[in-house]
Amino acid sequence: MSDIDALGDFNNIDPKQFAGLVKSAPDSRLAEIMNSPQRKTILDTIFTRFPELFRPDRAGATNAVIHWNINGAPDGGVDSYELVIANGTCVLSPSPDQDPKLSITVGPVDFLKVVSGVGNPMMMFMTGKLKAKGDLGLAASIANLFDIPKA
Repeated sequence: MSDIDALGDFNNIDPKQFAGLVKSAPDSRLAEIMNSPQRKTILDTIFTRFPELFRPDRAGATNAVIHWNINGAPDGGVDSYELVIANGTCVLSPSPDQDPKLSITVGPVDFLKVVSGVGNPMMMFMTGKLKAKGDLGLAASIANLFDIPKA
């Protein structure tokens, strides 16, 4: 599948294909997809893949609870996910209930761009599209902790 509609079958798309789909889609189409019932499946799949993309060799002694808040849900709410990095591992928590060392808030289209390597998280932070609260040093280096596929 070469169209962003392939995101409907998101579980069968590898990370590099996903990056290509995000890169080739207009923002309006990404927003439409992320305002549909597919949003939850897409976000759940992305966060389930984070531990697989984690690079313990780059993490060193990093121990952190990171909350990701993706706003713009169809109901006007926010979808929140918690990643825990500790002892060279990264796990997705079933619910974001620990105190975070870093909390990131971003819109759905910009989130897709960040996790597909299409968007520059530092530029998004500087322009206010991505908000980080807590350990800003960790925020600046978070992309280095994961093997983010690029299209």
